[in-house]
Amino acid sequence: MTTTFTGRPAAELPDDEGVDALTIGRRIRQLRSDRGMRLEELAAAVDRAPSQLSMIENGRREPKLTLLQAIARALGTPIDALLESEPLDERATLEISLERAMRGQTFQALGIPPFRIGKTMPTEALKAMLALQGEIERLRDERAATPEEARRANVALRRLMRTQNNYFAELEDQARALLEAVDHPGGPLTQRTASDIAAHLGFTLHYVPDLPQTTRSVADIKNGRLYLSSRLASKGDPRTAVLQALSSRILGHREPTSYAEFLRQRVETNYLTGALLIPESHAVPFLQEAKKDRAISIEDLRDAYSVSYETAAHRFTNLATVHLGIPVHFLKVHESGTITKAYENDDVNFPTDRLGSIEGQMCCRRWTSRVVFDVDDHFNPYYQYTDTGNGTYWCTARVELSSEGAHSVSVGVRFDDTKWFLGRDTPNRGVSKHSVEVCCRRAPADLEAAWRENSWPNVRTPRTLLATLPTGAFPGVDTTDVYEFLEAHAPL
Repeated sequence: MTTTFTGRPAAELPDDEGVDALTIGRRIRQLRSDRGMRLEELAAAVDRAPSQLSMIENGRREPKLTLLQAIARALGTPIDALLESEPLDERATLEISLERAMRGQTFQALGIPPFRIGKTMPTEALKAMLALQGEIERLRDERAATPEEARRANVALRRLMRTQNNYFAELEDQARALLEAVDHPGGPLTQRTASDIAAHLGFTLHYVPDLPQTTRSVADIKNGRLYLSSRLASKGDPRTAVLQALSSRILGHREPTSYAEFLRQRVETNYLTGALLIPESHAVPFLQEAKKDRAISIEDLRDAYSVSYETAAHRFTNLATVHLGIPVHFLKVHESGTITKAYENDDVNFPTDRLGSIEGQMCCRRWTSRVVFDVDDHFNPYYQYTDTGNGTYWCTARVELSSEGAHSVSVGVRFDDTKWFLGRDTPNRGVSKHSVEVCCRRAPADLEAAWRENSWPNVRTPRTLLATLPTGAFPGVDTTDVYEFLEAHAPL
């Protein structure tokens, strides 16, 4: 294993070795100044040229371990004092931060050459330059939050989920530990247990009528208060809102610095919420018994844990491959035909754009997720076999309503795995060849001939098609509303 002058494995150090050299150099300079030593005196004590020592103090050269030991002896300090990760004082912190900034992309892009930070440079000037650099980077990141960046982030995250079969052991462990901490006996999670989890984490629940419209919940971390909408009881499952809000605290999420990080945090939050609502230790035997009876049903999983169909379907994808050996796919499709969520590890061939993104694409009209919208029976599940250029797949689907309109949620498997599911005897069949334009993305020839030159639809253009994604650390959230809300509700 490669080691550095600190004696620690190289893998444990930051990627930018100059960062460590800067901090060590500033520590040497600070300790030397505190002892009233001139640079030439320290250089003579360690038998080095003053110019060489100056480069070390300025972070331009990384000293070897033997030289560091000599410098520590000359300064009358243990070597560990030179290797601390934190600078000694505010001035040193500012100087190191500005040195790093000058070596970064922002200064280089603006054509600002690095300059020497002298002792006479006012501390306020350092603060001002760092503030300007931070604002430039914030604006650059804001402009970068384009729909293309969102699609790239989605693609990267979906690939990660696929490589892990949509199963994250560390999140399962956290859910298990939390449930044990509140003495959950197993099985469905009650609303009282959700409140117990909040209390265990140091939060009290407060249902208010004036929650900011752009939020699902707001956590007052300073006062340990979690605010939720008083309309939750009539709109949905109050447990889900509580657990989603708490999951970010459990996972130690910080303010996201990119859209990709925001997206990853949202996926982790939803995963942990599902793992709490449908505990792995209880759900896996339930599903294994259903597989043994060849009677797996998403509806049965939904009813057993009193969750939404979407939560049950998504949770099934977490557990199906790892614990049941069944590759699966999942789709959530808006009534307009747009795919809003997707996952697969069964090689189903979903439509993608040139970046590989599935979200935002039009789902094939022949696919179960679209056909289910035309089914009159909304009480019973809809099943369908679909022949594709990549084999035959079986899907089960439901339509659920939300404030954004109707969505279909579907789970599917390859033909060979259909034998484990209820609904495998369905007579419904379809043929989807979405890779061929004439499959469904282009109207039949007779209709196109009759209407192409005689129609002009007024497109209902999504707002995000004409602008960047909502800006800010939490896209779409009006932070002024949030802060005013917290100020109004904070305890006296």
